[in-house]
Amino acid sequence: MIKFDHNNINVLDLERSKKFYKEALGLTEVRHIDGEGFKIVFLGDEQGSEHLLELTWLADRKEPYNLGDNEFHLAFRTDDFDAVHAKHEEMGCICYENTAMGIYFIVDPDGYWLEILPPVLNL
Repeated sequence: MIKFDHNNINVLDLERSKKFYKEALGLTEVRHIDGEGFKIVFLGDEQGSEHLLELTWLADRKEPYNLGDNEFHLAFRTDDFDAVHAKHEEMGCICYENTAMGIYFIVDPDGYWLEILPPVLNL
């Protein structure tokens, strides 16, 4: 049996990214690894999902990561879509909305797009 465990993204400023993910999505640190020249932080959600987001910071990396066309993204579902949307509007991090589909995307400090879904998506 194979079980889905985590997704990884690389970040330039680990503390800024941790703060963003906590404020925008309620993700908090579950565990971390401090290595020589790198730090890895695993973030989890408030529901205790086993799936984690891994943030990797590399000491030698100074230039932004090439995200290509940014077609890769993570998706998050919320029970209170309107309240979460209002919070993201206040944060100024909404980068794209598709009102016909009832979804939107926010952008993190490194330029990664994160999709926000309502409890049920009616397409």
